[in-house]
Amino acid sequence: MNTLLEAKAILPRIVELRRRIHAHPELGNHLPVTTASVLAELADLGLEIRKSKKSTSIVATLHGAGPGPRILLRGDMDALPMPENNDLSFASRQENKMHACGHDAHTAMLAGAARLLSQHRHSLNGTVDFFFQTGEEGYFGAKVVLDEGLFETPESPDAVFAIHITPLLDSGKFTSKPGPLLAAADSWEIHLKGKGGHASMPHDCVDPIPVACEIVQALQHLVVSRIKLSDPIVLTTTTIQAGTTTNVIPEVATLTGTLRSTSAKSRKKAHDGIHRIATQIALAHEITAEVNITLGYPVTVNDTEFVDFAQQTVKQTFGEQAYIPMRSTMMGAEDFSYLLERWPGAMFFLGVKPDGPSLAAPCHSNRMVLNEDAMAEGIALHAQIAIDYLNQGD
Repeated sequence: MNTLLEAKAILPRIVELRRRIHAHPELGNHLPVTTASVLAELADLGLEIRKSKKSTSIVATLHGAGPGPRILLRGDMDALPMPENNDLSFASRQENKMHACGHDAHTAMLAGAARLLSQHRHSLNGTVDFFFQTGEEGYFGAKVVLDEGLFETPESPDAVFAIHITPLLDSGKFTSKPGPLLAAADSWEIHLKGKGGHASMPHDCVDPIPVACEIVQALQHLVVSRIKLSDPIVLTTTTIQAGTTTNVIPEVATLTGTLRSTSAKSRKKAHDGIHRIATQIALAHEITAEVNITLGYPVTVNDTEFVDFAQQTVKQTFGEQAYIPMRSTMMGAEDFSYLLERWPGAMFFLGVKPDGPSLAAPCHSNRMVLNEDAMAEGIALHAQIAIDYLNQGD
């Protein structure tokens, strides 16, 4: 079979599904319209459907003709809380909601792979789970389903795989790397409390604003002086809030920011550093500091053997030039990381760069568009990964 040719044959209906989802974006873990569209697309395929009770995530299962391993293919379905500024016939019809990270394409490509593989179930030895997941954009959708037990034995997979699009990579190309692929993402807050008063009499006050500025500088020094370049972090202060007018020294100041790290070691070192710097600088200036760190998604770590397997599948299916090794870890974050903590697998990026160079806006841009023709490669890779994994022993 030629999975790419078969993917191209069904591409028109998959593009239509993608555009339908794109026009009606939904946020969070409850996506009734999107899930209904997916279920309608899968209705004639004879798949076993399991539904989450904590979200509108679904798992559609294809059983092959014979016994064998089990692989999970994942596509996320949720959108982002932002406006769309594209002149498209299928542009978002929901105010301040947009599919700007390609999850509409992820969902549609996975549905396409389900259709393609269903036509070949007689030649498969094993089981394929198609996981249509809610809540990737900060709602811990994968963890919700895992905690719910939707993948406990006997439904536990032996391996997991996902594709994420990128409009900045040439259309139809794939990239990934073994080990850390994406960073962990945590948020932090520092609440400073001094002593307020009249701005003309700072000697009678304890001003938290200069202390906040000093903490920001010291946090940057932490990044460059205490963290190895081979195990990097990104530590960014994103807000400083203090004061109400020009002649009042405020009592309190609040800093917030994000921390991105690529290993448990650098993550802990950064956490310790944030606490130490904030509390000790505050103490030196006779004010108090309360530090709160909220854990986000863990590091997305690809299994080395699975990456080797998957890149060979890419090269055999699309040609040697179709795979471009990724050089370094990206500082974005993904809740597919929770699945990779449980089972071996990998995430690959698929290039969907538009034909016009000026149109290549990154993910999370209000002007992000993609080359829909490249979705055929995504459908084909999902399907071929499953075929090759299930039939490895043949």
